[in-house]
Amino acid sequence: MLPDLAQFIWIGWLSLVVLFLVIELLTLEFTFLMLAAGALLGGLGTNLAGAAWWVQILAAGAVAALLLFTIRPLLLRVFHRSSRLHPTNVDALHGMTARVLQPFVDGAGMVKLDNGETWTARLLGGPVDVGESVVVTAVSGATVEVRPSEKGNSS
Repeated sequence: MLPDLAQFIWIGWLSLVVLFLVIELLTLEFTFLMLAAGALLGGLGTNLAGAAWWVQILAAGAVAALLLFTIRPLLLRVFHRSSRLHPTNVDALHGMTARVLQPFVDGAGMVKLDNGETWTARLLGGPVDVGESVVVTAVSGATVEVRPSEKGNSS
């Protein structure tokens, strides 16, 4: 006589939860996390409550679908919010203000950027005096191209 296999369905639900969690760790998209939660809460939960196997499958599918369409978009929005690109190194210099250290002769001079770095500069625009504010418009090799600041030059 064969044992009633319906009493061991909980092992299948736990195996499915572990499988979904392992796949989630490999993909990191929250899809399989929602499926694992559906299998755990809907499938195993109704199994422990003594429901029939088809009710367990329906409950697992309903919980997983509910989580996929409600919680997953919220999680993705929260985690993708912090993934904006922040300019670093040379890319961060564009738009930075600087102070003129040496007068510009034939368009070339020296500036000290607001981050503390001293750069050789090429002036694009009107004349500026030592100590006046300029804005970086581009980086060309080891030289920054600057233009006079529009918000007023104060020493």
